[in-house]
Amino acid sequence: MVVISKISEQKKHIYCECNISDIKFNDIVVLSYNNFEYLATVVQADVENKNNEIEATVIRKATNKDIKKNLENINDSRFAYKKCKNLIKKYNLDMKLLSASYSLDKKQLLFKYVADERIDFRNLAKDLASIYKTRIELRQIGIRDKASLVSGIGMCGRELCCATFLKEMDTVSINAAKTQHLALNPSKINGCCGRLLCCLNYEEEQYKESEKKLPEINSLVSTPNGEGKVVALKVLEEKYDVELKNGEIIEMGLEDNGSNS
Repeated sequence: MVVISKISEQKKHIYCECNISDIKFNDIVVLSYNNFEYLATVVQADVENKNNEIEATVIRKATNKDIKKNLENINDSRFAYKKCKNLIKKYNLDMKLLSASYSLDKKQLLFKYVADERIDFRNLAKDLASIYKTRIELRQIGIRDKASLVSGIGMCGRELCCATFLKEMDTVSINAAKTQHLALNPSKINGCCGRLLCCLNYEEEQYKESEKKLPEINSLVSTPNGEGKVVALKVLEEKYDVELKNGEIIEMGLEDNGSNS
């Protein structure tokens, strides 16, 4: 059986091989993932894996002992975070530490950070390994991943998509904003991370499909009041504004059967 699970404290959903017959939605399980153990929550059970995307294996259902250990690890990781910040300051490294987290088996301690340039953190890693006696990984992440990690409130008034339901962040092109006829003002089309809003991708295909039905800007069309030039599109409404020869602007829709001249 294949299940989809979400590792604690991560957004990503992964496909997992599972030989436990009674696994169901919302069960807490222990995974073997990248040679380490993690606590995870089942988000979908008994799914079809068409693309051979198995990334982890369910070892067992989590016990109370596993859950307690995970909570202890979270607490220990907070101290590790503070210690790492002090060492970063000691070595005067130009990096911003975002998080620290242990695997369930404590065989790995992962630190995530952002930096403008490549950082030589060999001395930092050596000190951390000496203190914590485990595998240390210092992982540089991008500014969009940072927003996903720390969360925030978007201009829509809701929590950031990347910090809630959006599990994979696709590339967002400026063409998505152009397709939707948005003003190319960074304060309007950029998110908290300073990059283009992820939600620009949500309606792009709908805009493209609707726009195919409409005449092009500056094209000449026939109207009940005579010929005019298309000056604006209202894509989602499937309507458009036409400027007549006398300067009057009228709204037309597909049902008005305006045809290109």
